[in-house]
Amino acid sequence: MPELPEIHALVTDLSTRLVGRTLTRLDLVSFAALKTFDPPVSALSNRVITAIERHGKFLDISVGDLHLVMHLARAGWIRWRDGEPAPRTRPTSGPLAARLVLDDGSGFDITEAGTKKSVAIWIVRSADEIPQIERLGPDPLDAAFTLDVFTRILDSAGRMQIKGVLRDQSRIAGIGNAYSDEILHVARMSPYKPASMTPDEASRLYDAMRETLQGAIERSEGVGASNLKREKKTAMRVHGRAGQECPVCGDTVRQVIFADRTLEYCPSCQTGGKPLADRVLSRLLK
Repeated sequence: MPELPEIHALVTDLSTRLVGRTLTRLDLVSFAALKTFDPPVSALSNRVITAIERHGKFLDISVGDLHLVMHLARAGWIRWRDGEPAPRTRPTSGPLAARLVLDDGSGFDITEAGTKKSVAIWIVRSADEIPQIERLGPDPLDAAFTLDVFTRILDSAGRMQIKGVLRDQSRIAGIGNAYSDEILHVARMSPYKPASMTPDEASRLYDAMRETLQGAIERSEGVGASNLKREKKTAMRVHGRAGQECPVCGDTVRQVIFADRTLEYCPSCQTGGKPLADRVLSRLLK
């Protein structure tokens, strides 16, 4: 799933390609992806793209006085095209969800791998009209997101597991499954640790969060959209590396499997050498 650093990089990359250009049309292939009906898709045609922004994990493209907003979900991505796409002769059940076409035929395709289709697209007059954006918590890299703000978020979460707090978009916007694993590894904390923690622990976790996200953004500088997924995967310390050596201590990275996701961690770095039980109702390890 694209998270804050990847969406930030997409904003940077697409801004150089799209801002000031005229959007000729948006072709919807997966009609289930479109979550709004007014304004219609046709209202985007022949309008100039003026800005691209990020709201957590949401990508917001300003087209005239309208906003084309998308959430790439777990398996969605954007693939740039330099030329006019080949015409589609029949409906398809493949990965293509939508296609944006500029005045010279270039543009990008929104794709989604797998059978579970969760990519979402909105056409609105203001991004705040989208309930999921209106409910977003603060951005962890915003200057206003201080240690005091973070501590209040942790205190309000109480005994909630810290990995769940980091992933809760209504508490902190932009962090998903992968970077929550990475942040907790840097902070040397169990994913099952309660959110209510000492001031020193909160400070360590805050620093780890900012360091991890900022580092990922810096690594993605200048990386085109087509290479961002590869860059993210190769830079991971523990996420997606179950069975491999921890880059810090050399212990074996372990995995916990849930119904629809996994988490990865290093026992020596994060849980005092104890493996976490591989079931949803594992006991908390501090």
